[in-house]
Parts: sequence; C-alpha cells; structure tokens
Amino acid sequence: MKLFLMSLGASLLLFATLTQAGHYPVTVTSCQRDVRFERAPQRAVSQDVNLTGMLLALGLRPNMAGYSGISGWKTLDEEFRAQLAGLPELAPRYPSVENLLNAGADLFFAGWNYGMHVGGEVTPATLAPLGIPVYELTESCAHVMPRDAARLEDLYADLLNLGRIFDVEPRAEALVSDLRGRVERVRQRVPKDARAPEVFLYDSGEDQPFTAGRLAMPQALIEAAGGRNLMDDLASSWSRVNWETVVERDPEVILIVDYGVVSAEQKREFLLSHPALQQVRAIREKRFVVLPYLQVTPSVDNVTALETLASALHPGPRP
Repeated sequence: MKLFLMSLGASLLLFATLTQAGHYPVTVTSCQRDVRFERAPQRAVSQDVNLTGMLLALGLRPNMAGYSGISGWKTLDEEFRAQLAGLPELAPRYPSVENLLNAGADLFFAGWNYGMHVGGEVTPATLAPLGIPVYELTESCAHVMPRDAARLEDLYADLLNLGRIFDVEPRAEALVSDLRGRVERVRQRVPKDARAPEVFLYDSGEDQPFTAGRLAMPQALIEAAGGRNLMDDLASSWSRVNWETVVERDPEVILIVDYGVVSAEQKREFLLSHPALQQVRAIREKRFVVLPYLQVTPSVDNVTALETLASALHPGPRP
C-alpha cells in the first residue's frame, strides 16, 4: 500500500507538471511589447495599491515575493492590510533594481507613472537583461504610445492577461464576468434620456489642480456613470490644468480623490474657500463626490466607484 501511494503521488506530481508545461510558454501583449513566460511567476512584485489588489483578487498572494509603492503614499483599510500581512513591502514609494533583485523577483507588475518612468532606473528595458519580465498596466501605456480614451476594457484586459500569465484563467474570466455584470446593471439604472452632468476631478494641487484627462481611468468611470468628464478634450492621462479653465467650464459636480496626507475634507474646504471658484456651480451647490484612490485608478474596485458615482450623478428613483 505504501509503494502504491508513493507511486500515485509521483503520478499526480508528474501530471501536474505536464499540465502546467502544456499551458506554457505563454506570450501576452504589454503596451508595445510581447512578453513571454516559460512558467507561472512564483516571486512576483506588484507596484501600488491598485495593481497589488488585482493580484490578490486573483488569489495570487502565494505567487508574490512582495509589493512596493503603498505606505509612502496611501493609507490602507483594515481588510487590505490583513490581506498583505506577512508580505514584505520592498519600498514605500518606488523600488530600485536592487530591491527587485534582492527579492528574487520573476515578474514586476507595474505601470508608467505607477512605479516606472520613461528614462528611469526601473523599466522593462533595464530589467530585461536581469531576467525580470515586466507586465505594464494597460491604462498607463498612454505615457509611451498613442492610445484612445481609457476604457473599462483596459482593466478587463489586464485581469485576463494576468490569468494567462499565472495559469489561473478560469479565476480571471469569472472575475471579469462579475465586473461586467455589475457595470451593465449600473448602465441600466442610468436613465436613457438623462443629461450627462459635467464632472471635474480634483486629485490635488493648490496653484494648479491635478486632474484626469481622457486617457486616465476616471474618463471611463464618469462616462459609464452617465456623466461627462469636463477635461475629456485633454489627450493626456493624469495632468495639471489651470484654475481659469475650471472656472470657464463651470462643473456641476466635483469628484475628489481621497488619499495621502491631505484628507478629502481638507481638499473640500480648500475648494469651497478658493476665491476664484465661488461662482462655479459645484461650489455654490456643494456637489461633491469623494472616492478613494484605489477606486479611480485601474483596479477591481473601479465598479464600486462606478456604482457610487452613478448614484451621485443621477439620484432619485431607479427604473
């Protein structure tokens, strides 16, 4: 019996090995590159809270060596902290090549301006000779290649690609199916003949506001919620504008991004007291929506943001 069980165990191990081998190699498109994986990463490193959340949502914590770029910028809720308990943060803001090498990273999941910068120390080009492949957040590709307006499809593509990279496609497909269903239910609740309220996103900044153009994820969220991003003519991702532009465009609703050392309430009070904004409709009527950073950057929490935003833009009975 002992020999039989040993033989059975060896057979199951061989079957699992052959099954995984049959899935690989896998090639996925990342921005303008094709990235090939010979096996599922076992020591992946994620950058920022939103990308880290994607890996956790796909059940990939056992495949992670750590994460970076959270404690230096963001405050995590209790549930998220519990999920990360025992997993090391390699750097509070931006990881170095040394951080990734010391962690034995076999995948860096990051984005342009989400841990990587053009010409910076950590990029796909600098990590390739070291044997560390990079999968880039799709929304962030706007920083390195021409892109159309941000879409929720960008999020779905990332989740499905991660499913292929880690050989957890059924999990990724189920998650995307659930997100699509929730988005469709929101769209059905928005009155078909409703006028789209004009929304200005305020991330931060006093001399100049930092906001989202049409290449950033809030574009897709505001549009799907039945609104219009007041800065949708900006062919850029996250960028600075002038207060004069905000005043001229006269937003009906201001979306405040909540993160960092300046609280959402402090941002609200700053906007309410800004002399140049006193005649702006959103300020006069005190129409604000507050969403956390995690929900307005590409993440599995985008649909929660969409649900909140749709209710704020189109209050009242639902059909």
